[in-house]
Amino acid sequence: MWFGESEANMREIFNKACQSAPCVLFFDELDSIATQRGGRVGDAGGAVDRVLNQLLTEMDNMNAKKTVFIIGATNRPDIIDSALLRPGRLDHLIYIPLPDEASRQQIFKACLRKSPMAKDVDLGALARFTAGFSGADITEICQRACKYAIREDIEKDMVRHRMGKDTMEVDGGQEEEAVAEIKAAHFEESMKYARQSVSDADIRKYQAFPQKLQ
Repeated sequence: MWFGESEANMREIFNKACQSAPCVLFFDELDSIATQRGGRVGDAGGAVDRVLNQLLTEMDNMNAKKTVFIIGATNRPDIIDSALLRPGRLDHLIYIPLPDEASRQQIFKACLRKSPMAKDVDLGALARFTAGFSGADITEICQRACKYAIREDIEKDMVRHRMGKDTMEVDGGQEEEAVAEIKAAHFEESMKYARQSVSDADIRKYQAFPQKLQ
């Protein structure tokens, strides 16, 4: 990374926002560029501090442009530089809790929308069994179940070939390849390795954080 390149990118982002107004600037994983200044050592720490200083400058210059809204998301609000949370900058804090049962079911549905599923898969039951899980945790469960389905399909295919049977149905000279179907058994196996990435202590910390800003 060239010296000053990140600061220039930050200026360019805000310039494009002004040109595209009204618009929203969304910074995901805000803590990666907005940690408390002076908390890091070496060249990396200096680069992060410069980017944050540039971000603060650009936000101050945007105050008169009410049609550009700036939003940041983080799971580490405790390490965000306090200057960024002052009035006129990111001065509204919104706590988004872990998804409830209905939301978890929708997350399962979204993750599996392009995956063929067997009729024995009950998304409602999966949602009930995953209380306290985040969206990322649920995504991992779905991805692992999908891998199990593919692995099972490949193993069955290999057995058929060893037995000298053709696994493809031929129709007019064209071969149709079966698509691996995710079954309830795949989710049962996936759930054995499922883990909650957000602890009860983390939740208490997030719930208490707004009081520190008052």
